[in-house]
Amino acid sequence: MGKDVIVACDFASAEQTLAFLDKFTGRKPFVKIGMELFYAEGPEIVRQIKARGHRIFLDLKLHDIPNTVKKAMAVLSKLDVDITNLHAAGTTAMMQAALEGLTRPDGTRPLLIAVTQLTSTDQQSMERDLLIREPIDQVVMHYAETAKNAGLDGVVCSPLEAGKVHEACGASFLTVTPGVRFADGDVGDQKRVMTPAQAKAIGSDYIVVGRPITAAADPVAAYERCVAEFVD
Repeated sequence: MGKDVIVACDFASAEQTLAFLDKFTGRKPFVKIGMELFYAEGPEIVRQIKARGHRIFLDLKLHDIPNTVKKAMAVLSKLDVDITNLHAAGTTAMMQAALEGLTRPDGTRPLLIAVTQLTSTDQQSMERDLLIREPIDQVVMHYAETAKNAGLDGVVCSPLEAGKVHEACGASFLTVTPGVRFADGDVGDQKRVMTPAQAKAIGSDYIVVGRPITAAADPVAAYERCVAEFVD
């Protein structure tokens, strides 16, 4: 997999999602299916989008005891997604159990990445709500290194931290970065953001872009702009 733009299809229904994807004639964007859509439509929406030829990042952020996550990942492994994820804060034991569950009998599996800190979290909220006092960069690096040591393929992190993650964990350790906005766009509820061009320069492997594309007056043009700034 090379650099790419992943479109966050955070819609409430299959009808809305498929109508959105119908706009992309001649292109098959890499698609993120998150909690809202998956909880509304279940596994069938994954099968439908996969059947259309899209690569899929299934963004459910599992976080539970190791045995539960292992069993859940075994179920998700049957959906033929390309990437899925969990929270690094679930511990090394949980991440290792997830890998075991995700690996199919033939030895294949989707890529598994770990969420470090959400891009809606900043230093103040991390200290106030999570009682984590270390600098946020240090926390992200620790989670990334823990994920790598557990055998995972990469992390979800802010684009601000992508370059540092590569320095600590190697160039082949994937960085999937939400919190990407156009220079002239609204940052919404994101706290740690960059433009697509900045994310490219700092070393992000994949950017996840939702509302700047899905809520745009011309979603295809917005997607093409993202690709031009980040990939081309």
